[in-house]
Formats: sequence, structure tokens, C-alpha cells
Amino acid sequence: MPGELIAGPPPLLGFCAWGSNTGKTTLLTSVIPVLKLHGLRISVIKHAHHAFDIDHPGKDSYRLREAGAVQMLLGSSKRWALMTELSHIEPQRTEADLAELLTHIDPSLADIILVEGFKQEAIPKIEIYRPSLDRPLLAATDPHIIAVAADGAVPTSLPVLDLNDPIAIAEFVLQWLKNQSGNRP
Repeated sequence: MPGELIAGPPPLLGFCAWGSNTGKTTLLTSVIPVLKLHGLRISVIKHAHHAFDIDHPGKDSYRLREAGAVQMLLGSSKRWALMTELSHIEPQRTEADLAELLTHIDPSLADIILVEGFKQEAIPKIEIYRPSLDRPLLAATDPHIIAVAADGAVPTSLPVLDLNDPIAIAEFVLQWLKNQSGNRP
């Protein structure tokens, strides 16, 4: 595992799994509304292993970025999005760095930052585990995993949460937040 624990404020809690298509996003999309009902403001950082685009050919922002803009900020009264084209300034860059990405999150807008992916990072994490996929349990070697959300039996002494019960997982997150010094659920 990488070195020193990465911390907020606000608190960071990761959701990780051995690979893709394990249900990380599905779980988060069901847990986030429950956490919001408890008054939490939630930011999310999601890792992508591939090139991705949030705008599309023909759109002005796409055309400006394709023309060579290193950063393209698109804003309206409802939202804003900043795209930074790293391939223009660091063509050999391989993966996004969580510590760097955190600098782009406004901590005043969130009570918690949920991190999807970034399984190698030194942050508290809940592992999504499906025994039927026959993959190794990350919690066996990652001391930063605080619980396992699974859809079957798990050989661990950590808390095991029902992957299909977003309310129970949200309650675990709320209790974890309460245990963090100076934070409220």
C-alpha cells in the first residue's frame, strides 16, 4: 500500500473493488440519496482507467478544446465543469493522482467526499466484494479497508455489509462519520 494516509477535510471515504463491473457506481447511486436525506452534502471523485469525454463533437466546448485549449471551463447558472487536457502538457502521464484531484474539490461545499476506485490509495475504504466473481479479497492485504459490502459470505473479521441494502451501508457511513473527530453525520 502507498505511504501516508490521505485525509480531508472533509473526510474521504473510498469505495473500491478488485475490478470493473462489480457494482461500485450502482451502490453509490443508491447510497448517496440516503446520505442526502440525512442532510449531508456529498462530493464524488471517480477514477477512470481510460480516456473519457464529457462533451461531444459539434459542441462549442469540444471544438475549443480540440483547437488546443489546455483548460476549458463551461459555466451556467446551474453548474460548471472544468476540463483539463493533460495530454497536451504531460503526454506520458498514465493515471490520475487522487491527492492532486482533491485540490480541485471545494471543501466548503461538501461534508464528505466519496471516492470511487483508487483502490491503491491510502484512504479509508469500503470494499465491494462478490464471492461469485472468484477474485481476491482486497481487505486481506489492505489495512485501509474498514468494511466489506458483499452479496455473499466473506472470510474477514471486518464488518460485512449487505451489498443489496443501501440503507444499512448509509447507516454504516453515518456512524463512521460520527466517529471522525469534529464531524457531524
